[in-house]
Amino acid sequence: MADRYGDVLVVQCLALGMEPFKERIVELLKEVLAADGVCIRGVYERSDAAERKKEGLPLVKGFIGEHFDTKAEIVENGVRYLVDVENGQKTGFFLDQKYNRLAMQHICRGKRVLDCFTHMGTFALNAGIAGASSVTGLDISGYAVGQAKENAGRNGLSDRVQFRCANVLDELPRLYQEGERYDVVILDPPAFTKSREATKNAIKGYREINTKGLKLVRDGGYLATCSCSHFMTQELFAKTISEAARTAHKRLRQVEFRTQAPDHPILWPAGESYYLKFYVFQVC
Repeated sequence: MADRYGDVLVVQCLALGMEPFKERIVELLKEVLAADGVCIRGVYERSDAAERKKEGLPLVKGFIGEHFDTKAEIVENGVRYLVDVENGQKTGFFLDQKYNRLAMQHICRGKRVLDCFTHMGTFALNAGIAGASSVTGLDISGYAVGQAKENAGRNGLSDRVQFRCANVLDELPRLYQEGERYDVVILDPPAFTKSREATKNAIKGYREINTKGLKLVRDGGYLATCSCSHFMTQELFAKTISEAARTAHKRLRQVEFRTQAPDHPILWPAGESYYLKFYVFQVC
Protein backbone atom coordinates (compact mmCIF):
# COMPACT_ATOMS: atom_id res chain seq x y z
CA MET A 1 0.00 0.00 0.00
CA ALA A 2 1.21 3.52 -0.73
CA ASP A 3 -0.33 6.81 0.46
CA ARG A 4 0.82 10.19 -0.81
CA TYR A 5 0.62 13.28 1.38
CA GLY A 6 1.72 16.16 -0.81
CA ASP A 7 5.38 15.47 -1.59
CA VAL A 8 5.73 12.67 0.98
CA LEU A 9 5.15 9.00 0.18
CA VAL A 10 4.23 6.49 2.90
CA VAL A 11 4.44 2.80 2.07
CA GLN A 12 3.32 -0.31 3.90
CA CYS A 13 4.09 -3.91 2.98
CA LEU A 14 2.29 -6.70 4.85
CA ALA A 15 2.85 -9.67 2.51
CA LEU A 16 5.90 -11.92 2.25
CA GLY A 17 5.50 -12.13 -1.52
CA MET A 18 5.82 -8.36 -1.92
CA GLU A 19 8.70 -7.84 0.50
CA PRO A 20 11.58 -8.53 -1.97
CA PHE A 21 10.14 -6.00 -4.45
CA LYS A 22 9.42 -3.23 -1.96
CA GLU A 23 12.24 -0.84 -2.79
CA ARG A 24 11.85 -1.39 -6.55
CA ILE A 25 8.14 -0.57 -6.27
CA VAL A 26 9.04 2.65 -4.43
CA GLU A 27 11.42 3.61 -7.25
CA LEU A 28 8.71 3.01 -9.85
CA LEU A 29 6.15 5.01 -7.88
CA LYS A 30 8.52 7.96 -7.70
CA GLU A 31 9.10 7.73 -11.45
CA VAL A 32 5.36 7.65 -12.19
CA LEU A 33 4.69 10.62 -9.92
CA ALA A 34 7.61 12.56 -11.39
CA ALA A 35 6.09 12.08 -14.85
CA ASP A 36 2.98 13.82 -13.47
CA GLY A 37 5.07 16.69 -12.12
CA VAL A 38 5.13 15.50 -8.49
CA CYS A 39 8.60 15.48 -6.93
CA ILE A 40 8.69 13.25 -3.83
CA ARG A 41 10.95 14.71 -1.14
CA GLY A 42 10.90 11.63 1.06
CA VAL A 43 9.61 8.10 1.56
CA TYR A 44 8.65 6.66 4.95
CA GLU A 45 7.82 3.03 5.65
CA ARG A 46 5.05 2.11 8.09
CA SER A 47 5.24 -1.69 7.88
CA ASP A 48 4.67 -1.87 11.64
CA ALA A 49 1.27 -3.59 11.59
CA ALA A 50 0.92 -6.85 13.53
CA GLU A 51 -0.30 -8.63 10.38
CA ARG A 52 3.35 -8.91 9.26
CA LYS A 53 4.00 -11.41 12.05
CA LYS A 54 1.59 -13.84 10.40
CA GLU A 55 3.85 -13.73 7.33
CA GLY A 56 6.96 -14.31 9.41
CA LEU A 57 8.13 -10.74 8.80
CA PRO A 58 9.57 -8.31 11.36
CA LEU A 59 7.84 -5.02 12.08
CA VAL A 60 9.56 -2.20 10.19
CA LYS A 61 9.23 1.55 10.63
CA GLY A 62 11.61 4.13 9.22
CA PHE A 63 12.98 6.06 6.27
CA ILE A 64 13.54 4.59 2.84
CA GLY A 65 16.39 6.70 1.52
CA GLU A 66 17.21 10.16 2.83
CA HIS A 67 15.83 11.46 6.16
CA PHE A 68 13.30 14.31 5.98
CA ASP A 69 10.73 16.21 8.03
CA THR A 70 7.99 13.60 8.56
CA LYS A 71 5.18 16.13 8.92
CA ALA A 72 3.36 17.03 5.73
CA GLU A 73 0.55 19.52 5.13
CA ILE A 74 -2.36 18.42 2.96
CA VAL A 75 -5.71 19.87 1.92
CA GLU A 76 -8.72 17.57 1.63
CA ASN A 77 -12.28 18.75 0.94
CA GLY A 78 -11.11 22.30 1.64
CA VAL A 79 -9.76 21.35 5.10
CA ARG A 80 -6.07 21.77 5.95
CA TYR A 81 -4.28 19.10 7.99
CA LEU A 82 -0.76 18.53 9.25
CA VAL A 83 -0.13 14.80 8.88
CA ASP A 84 2.50 13.11 11.03
CA VAL A 85 3.51 10.06 8.98
CA GLU A 86 5.96 8.84 11.62
CA ASN A 87 3.77 8.90 14.73
CA GLY A 88 0.19 8.96 13.42
CA GLN A 89 -2.07 5.91 13.20
CA LYS A 90 -1.55 3.57 10.22
CA THR A 91 0.19 5.75 7.59
CA GLY A 92 -0.67 8.97 9.44
CA PHE A 93 -4.16 9.62 8.05
CA PHE A 94 -7.29 7.80 6.85
CA LEU A 95 -7.74 8.65 3.18
CA ASP A 96 -10.46 6.02 2.67
CA GLN A 97 -13.09 8.24 4.36
CA LYS A 98 -12.45 11.25 2.09
CA TYR A 99 -15.80 11.31 0.28
CA ASN A 100 -17.76 10.20 3.34
CA ARG A 101 -16.40 13.26 5.16
CA LEU A 102 -17.40 15.39 2.18
CA ALA A 103 -20.92 13.93 2.27
CA MET A 104 -21.29 15.09 5.88
CA GLN A 105 -20.61 18.70 4.86
CA HIS A 106 -24.01 18.71 3.11
CA ILE A 107 -25.97 18.09 6.33
CA CYS A 108 -23.92 19.82 9.06
CA ARG A 109 -24.48 23.50 8.22
CA GLY A 110 -26.02 25.27 11.20
CA LYS A 111 -26.07 22.03 13.22
CA ARG A 112 -24.77 21.03 16.64
CA VAL A 113 -22.44 18.09 15.97
CA LEU A 114 -20.81 15.38 18.08
CA ASP A 115 -17.92 13.52 16.41
CA CYS A 116 -16.93 10.33 18.25
CA PHE A 117 -13.53 8.66 17.78
CA THR A 118 -12.46 11.86 16.05
CA HIS A 119 -8.75 10.92 15.61
CA MET A 120 -7.23 14.01 13.92
CA GLY A 121 -10.61 15.75 13.91
CA THR A 122 -11.41 14.87 10.31
CA PHE A 123 -15.22 14.57 10.42
CA ALA A 124 -15.42 17.36 13.01
CA LEU A 125 -13.42 19.76 10.84
CA ASN A 126 -15.49 18.93 7.76
CA ALA A 127 -18.58 19.79 9.81
CA GLY A 128 -16.96 22.99 11.01
CA ILE A 129 -15.85 24.18 7.59
CA ALA A 130 -19.36 23.46 6.28
CA GLY A 131 -20.80 25.93 8.81
CA ALA A 132 -21.85 23.82 11.80
CA SER A 133 -22.87 26.03 14.73
CA SER A 134 -20.76 23.99 17.18
CA VAL A 135 -18.77 20.76 17.02
CA THR A 136 -17.38 18.56 19.77
CA GLY A 137 -14.82 15.88 18.93
CA LEU A 138 -13.99 13.02 21.31
CA ASP A 139 -11.05 10.63 21.26
CA ILE A 140 -9.30 8.51 23.88
CA SER A 141 -5.85 9.40 22.51
CA GLY A 142 -4.33 12.54 23.96
CA TYR A 143 -1.90 12.69 21.04
CA ALA A 144 -4.75 12.54 18.50
CA VAL A 145 -6.70 15.24 20.36
CA GLY A 146 -3.61 17.45 20.33
CA GLN A 147 -3.33 17.01 16.56
CA ALA A 148 -7.04 17.74 16.14
CA LYS A 149 -6.76 20.99 18.10
CA GLU A 150 -3.79 22.07 15.98
CA ASN A 151 -5.76 21.31 12.81
CA ALA A 152 -8.73 23.31 14.09
CA GLY A 153 -6.45 26.30 14.56
CA ARG A 154 -4.93 25.74 11.13
CA ASN A 155 -8.41 26.17 9.63
CA GLY A 156 -9.50 29.07 11.83
CA LEU A 157 -12.16 26.91 13.49
CA SER A 158 -11.02 26.81 17.12
CA ASP A 159 -13.98 28.94 18.22
CA ARG A 160 -16.61 26.50 16.91
CA VAL A 161 -14.81 23.14 16.83
CA GLN A 162 -13.64 21.85 20.21
CA PHE A 163 -11.89 18.59 21.10
CA ARG A 164 -11.37 16.72 24.33
CA CYS A 165 -9.85 13.44 25.46
CA ALA A 166 -12.51 10.94 26.55
CA ASN A 167 -13.47 7.26 26.45
CA VAL A 168 -16.44 7.45 24.07
CA LEU A 169 -18.23 4.42 25.53
CA ASP A 170 -18.22 6.08 28.95
CA GLU A 171 -18.76 9.64 27.73
CA LEU A 172 -21.94 9.06 25.69
CA PRO A 173 -24.06 7.86 28.67
CA ARG A 174 -22.74 10.75 30.74
CA LEU A 175 -23.77 13.26 28.07
CA TYR A 176 -27.20 11.64 27.86
CA GLN A 177 -27.71 11.85 31.62
CA GLU A 178 -26.74 15.53 31.53
CA GLY A 179 -29.45 16.18 28.93
CA GLU A 180 -27.12 16.92 26.03
CA ARG A 181 -28.64 16.40 22.57
CA TYR A 182 -27.17 16.90 19.10
CA ASP A 183 -28.42 17.50 15.57
CA VAL A 184 -25.73 15.20 14.16
CA VAL A 185 -23.84 12.35 15.85
CA ILE A 186 -20.94 10.73 13.98
CA LEU A 187 -19.58 7.32 15.00
CA ASP A 188 -16.29 6.32 13.37
CA PRO A 189 -14.87 3.68 15.75
CA PRO A 190 -11.78 1.54 15.17
CA ALA A 191 -12.42 -2.00 13.96
CA PHE A 192 -14.08 -3.93 16.77
CA THR A 193 -12.93 -7.20 15.21
CA LYS A 194 -9.97 -8.29 13.11
CA SER A 195 -10.85 -11.99 13.13
CA ARG A 196 -13.90 -14.08 12.29
CA GLU A 197 -13.81 -15.63 15.77
CA ALA A 198 -14.25 -12.24 17.46
CA THR A 199 -17.25 -11.20 15.36
CA LYS A 200 -19.81 -12.07 18.05
CA ASN A 201 -18.21 -9.69 20.55
CA ALA A 202 -17.85 -7.07 17.81
CA ILE A 203 -21.60 -7.19 17.17
CA LYS A 204 -22.18 -6.40 20.85
CA GLY A 205 -19.73 -3.51 20.62
CA TYR A 206 -21.34 -1.99 17.52
CA ARG A 207 -24.82 -2.46 19.00
CA GLU A 208 -23.76 -0.74 22.22
CA ILE A 209 -22.06 2.25 20.59
CA ASN A 210 -24.94 2.82 18.15
CA THR A 211 -27.55 2.55 20.89
CA LYS A 212 -25.70 5.13 22.98
CA GLY A 213 -25.17 7.39 19.98
CA LEU A 214 -28.80 7.23 18.87
CA LYS A 215 -30.05 8.33 22.29
CA LEU A 216 -28.15 11.61 21.86
CA VAL A 217 -29.72 12.53 18.50
CA ARG A 218 -32.57 15.02 18.53
CA ASP A 219 -35.76 14.01 16.72
CA GLY A 220 -35.20 14.76 13.05
CA GLY A 221 -31.44 14.80 13.52
CA TYR A 222 -28.86 12.56 11.88
CA LEU A 223 -26.68 9.62 12.79
CA ALA A 224 -23.62 8.78 10.67
CA THR A 225 -22.17 5.41 11.62
CA CYS A 226 -19.57 3.14 10.11
CA SER A 227 -17.62 -0.09 10.46
CA CYS A 228 -14.13 -0.64 9.05
CA SER A 229 -13.99 -4.41 9.59
CA HIS A 230 -14.58 -6.69 6.60
CA PHE A 231 -15.82 -9.39 8.99
CA MET A 232 -18.72 -7.06 9.83
CA THR A 233 -20.55 -7.47 6.52
CA GLN A 234 -23.00 -4.88 5.21
CA GLU A 235 -25.95 -7.15 6.05
CA LEU A 236 -24.67 -7.88 9.56
CA PHE A 237 -23.89 -4.22 10.22
CA ALA A 238 -27.35 -3.13 9.05
CA LYS A 239 -28.98 -5.77 11.29
CA THR A 240 -26.93 -4.58 14.27
CA ILE A 241 -27.89 -0.93 13.69
CA SER A 242 -31.55 -1.96 13.43
CA GLU A 243 -31.30 -3.73 16.78
CA ALA A 244 -29.66 -0.67 18.31
CA ALA A 245 -32.49 1.54 17.00
CA ARG A 246 -35.12 -0.71 18.61
CA THR A 247 -33.24 -0.64 21.92
CA ALA A 248 -32.99 3.17 21.77
CA HIS A 249 -36.67 3.45 20.73
CA LYS A 250 -35.73 5.30 17.55
CA ARG A 251 -36.98 4.98 13.97
CA LEU A 252 -34.41 5.34 11.20
CA ARG A 253 -34.74 6.71 7.69
CA GLN A 254 -31.73 5.82 5.57
CA VAL A 255 -30.36 8.91 3.83
CA GLU A 256 -27.21 7.48 2.32
CA PHE A 257 -25.00 4.40 2.18
CA ARG A 258 -21.35 4.66 1.16
CA THR A 259 -18.16 2.59 1.16
CA GLN A 260 -14.45 3.38 0.95
CA ALA A 261 -12.96 5.91 -1.47
CA PRO A 262 -12.20 4.56 -4.98
CA ASP A 263 -8.44 4.63 -4.37
CA HIS A 264 -9.13 1.76 -1.94
CA PRO A 265 -10.78 -0.48 -4.57
CA ILE A 266 -13.09 -3.37 -3.75
CA LEU A 267 -11.85 -6.48 -5.53
CA TRP A 268 -14.68 -8.98 -5.92
CA PRO A 269 -12.44 -12.10 -5.77
CA ALA A 270 -10.93 -10.74 -2.52
CA GLY A 271 -13.70 -10.29 0.02
CA GLU A 272 -11.38 -8.71 2.59
CA SER A 273 -10.94 -5.69 0.29
CA TYR A 274 -14.53 -4.63 1.05
CA TYR A 275 -14.25 -3.41 4.60
CA LEU A 276 -15.74 0.08 5.06
CA LYS A 277 -19.50 0.50 5.47
CA PHE A 278 -20.84 4.01 6.08
CA TYR A 279 -24.51 4.82 6.76
CA VAL A 280 -26.25 8.16 7.27
CA PHE A 281 -29.71 8.00 8.88
CA GLN A 282 -32.29 10.56 9.85
CA VAL A 283 -33.47 9.71 13.35
CA CYS A 284 -37.14 9.94 14.35
